[in-house]
Amino acid sequence: MDGERDVERDRGATDDRGTEEDRRGWLRCLLAGAVFVVCMAGTTLPTPLYPLYQAKFGFSELTVTVVYAVYAFGVIGVLLLAGNASDTVGRRPALFLGLGFAAASAVCFLLADALGWLYAGRLLSGLSAGLFTGAATAYVMELAPKGGGSRATLVATAANMGGLGCGPLLAGLLAEYAPEPLVLPFAVHLGLVAVSLGVLVWLPETVRDRRGPAAVRPRLPALPPQVRAVFVPAAIASFVGFALFGVFTSVSPAFLARYLHIDNHAVSGLVVALAFFSSTAGQLAVDRVGVARSLPLGCAVLFGGLVLLAAALYTDVLAFVFLSAVVGGVGQGLAFRAALASVAAAAPPDRRAAVISTLFVVAYTGISIPVIGVGVLADPLGLEGAGLVFIACMLVLVASAAAYLIRRPAATGER
Repeated sequence: MDGERDVERDRGATDDRGTEEDRRGWLRCLLAGAVFVVCMAGTTLPTPLYPLYQAKFGFSELTVTVVYAVYAFGVIGVLLLAGNASDTVGRRPALFLGLGFAAASAVCFLLADALGWLYAGRLLSGLSAGLFTGAATAYVMELAPKGGGSRATLVATAANMGGLGCGPLLAGLLAEYAPEPLVLPFAVHLGLVAVSLGVLVWLPETVRDRRGPAAVRPRLPALPPQVRAVFVPAAIASFVGFALFGVFTSVSPAFLARYLHIDNHAVSGLVVALAFFSSTAGQLAVDRVGVARSLPLGCAVLFGGLVLLAAALYTDVLAFVFLSAVVGGVGQGLAFRAALASVAAAAPPDRRAAVISTLFVVAYTGISIPVIGVGVLADPLGLEGAGLVFIACMLVLVASAAAYLIRRPAATGER
């Protein structure tokens, strides 16, 4: 009897230790996710403020889209030149540098008295996001307890999209209801970055075999053989979803002000935030729908969001703008989380951040090229005409991607 009691006592102690380790792991995972939110919020903070900058500096719609796209070029540059940096030097050093770029970006916007400051701020913001996208996603997943991979993937993708949604919402509210609309949002973000630096100091490193910065080598996009079959459909879905978000984020405030006569910065920030928050809701649905089915379903829902956006541009009805944000966001979330889960699961651990970074190169290419295209067409065709041309192209791409995914379903990469 005494032996049985000893066994039960040891088992209970082991369970308690396991539970405590799980709690500590989830706390670390969530704190890393919060740092991720802060960084990504800074990248969309200027969105509802672009009309104010246009009025202050007197630039065109094409300039707005180029300023926005400079961010994407910064992201792509970092992903190509140092997409594997956190695999080499460790997650925390890469994230510390990313927060440094985020702080420098906020300072540029605080000092902005000419257009060049906006370009510099957006470029620095892109460098910050480029360091964070792969490294922070991998870091959040690695800090989670064993067996929590699916939930950790949700934390990472929700932090990414949720942070992107928090940026325009925070800036819109402060710009509309607080003084100094071009100063206070960035001052608040600087404070949040300082808190995030303190959190990151406390969190542990997850990369065991670390080397110095000299070991980081630029790499052209390349994929391990076991990832390639999973990557193709994931990349198609990511490109489509991010292209929709890029155009929606860059031009919707101007569309609301010019055609719907809504110059309330909180409303324009809310519309953009709804798209990103709806993306998080779409990501939640992946657990019920399944990774393989979420990719084609996400494309189908994105198709519906694009149709609603076309209706908004054609009719100038605000309800269609909100509906397109919600439906398009849900579709992007379904496709993006399924894409990320498939690619991350298929990648070998020592190449995970680099593979995730390659996926984001494709995604941010979707943000940059269509955005500039809309800006170029906005002068001869008007903002509505340029938007409709973009939507027509994206509808073809979405339909083609969905057909491809139905014919050749994506492997989930799950083991």
